[in-house]
Amino acid sequence: MRIIEGRNPVIEALKSDSQIDKILINRETLGSVTRILQLAKEKNITVKYVNKIALDKLSENGRHQGVIAEAMEYEYKEIDDVLEYALKKGEKPFIVILDEITDVHNLGAIIRSAECLGVHGIIIPKRRAAQVNGIVAKSSAGAIEYLPVVRVNNISKTLDELKDKGLWIFGADMDAKKYIYDEKYDVPIGLVIGSEGKGIGRLVKEKCDILIKIPMNGNVNSLNASCATSIIIYEVIKQRGI
Repeated sequence: MRIIEGRNPVIEALKSDSQIDKILINRETLGSVTRILQLAKEKNITVKYVNKIALDKLSENGRHQGVIAEAMEYEYKEIDDVLEYALKKGEKPFIVILDEITDVHNLGAIIRSAECLGVHGIIIPKRRAAQVNGIVAKSSAGAIEYLPVVRVNNISKTLDELKDKGLWIFGADMDAKKYIYDEKYDVPIGLVIGSEGKGIGRLVKEKCDILIKIPMNGNVNSLNASCATSIIIYEVIKQRGI
């Protein structure tokens, strides 16, 4: 069972194709969940009224806002699903690959920015990295219901697969010689983002075709992973004119 917490994430889940079993609502917040009740009725989903204590016990992040949906476990997608998604949109593939991002809030924020700005999918490793859960769903503000997330055994081997499928691999690296605006992004792209502490792993970095960095002009020379990802994604989308 997957827990979806908060009014907006639950609304987005109801609007998408997520398989929701039932929705639990704090009986004291009925007046502020009209939209949720309407969507649940349209999809014939069971709504159960409970007290706040029951929701607190189920909550994974303590910010359920009086609403929790119980859904099927998140269904990770395949790389071909992401490429098909890009094809349907008539766009060159743009995939973000996360190398050992361990913070679930960062993962959720990256998914949110990626979906908002037009990325076609996210790739994460199965080990030593954050996985999709209720906190990620909440942090993504419902974007997880629309953006395909692929989970792989080995990022390095996955980059080889993406190259075989025609993607150019760009890696975000503080020591890169080129800034993000020095490159052109009019080709199918895989963008690798490393962890805040270690950056991109050595083996993964060696697989990247081009390394790029964000220009810095302050005393602090590093950004939160989700902020850095958003900046680079925007540069790609800006150049593509989307």
